[in-house]
Amino acid sequence: SEASIVGENETYPRALLHWNRAASQGYTVARIKLGDYHFYGFGTDVDYETAFIHYRLASEQQHSAQAMFNLGYMHEKGLGIKQDIHLAKRFYDMAAEASPDAQVPVFLALCKLGVVYFLQYIRETNIRDMFTQLDMDQLLGPEWDLYLMTIIALLLGTVIAYRQRQHQDMPAPRPPGPRPAPPQQEGPPEQQPPQ
Repeated sequence: SEASIVGENETYPRALLHWNRAASQGYTVARIKLGDYHFYGFGTDVDYETAFIHYRLASEQQHSAQAMFNLGYMHEKGLGIKQDIHLAKRFYDMAAEASPDAQVPVFLALCKLGVVYFLQYIRETNIRDMFTQLDMDQLLGPEWDLYLMTIIALLLGTVIAYRQRQHQDMPAPRPPGPRPAPPQQEGPPEQQPPQ
């Protein structure tokens, strides 16, 4: 049996206490850790509102990209705050501006947010009504079909020109020429037998 000074059930509460002391002295990482401990329930109960407060403080006072990203996630999911996709995007954008290291995670989060927004839009909008109300004559004028045929013809012409250019850029095949002679063996010349 190993001797330990701190019991296993005291590890997170004690760490929470130390992170709290460090955060009160302005240490950004500690402020984010406090938010994480409250978000995940390490050493305390899960408390999204308190986690939100710590992330907001780290975001406003120390301009932490991690805190801004976490605030974006909480706004996206509606954890500890009312769900707001527009504010989530704003916080994600702020995180990307605050740190170059946040660019890739922010890009992925924004892609996911775009899908969520699109699905929410579809859920709120009746698609059938939208297409039945869509009148091409009113939208593009009575000759909308001529516009469509022109666009298709231009696209087809572009594809044909691209393919012809690709074909012209290919090197022409070389015509078969005389084969090179087999390599000569170096060494003393062979003597011909007398005849």
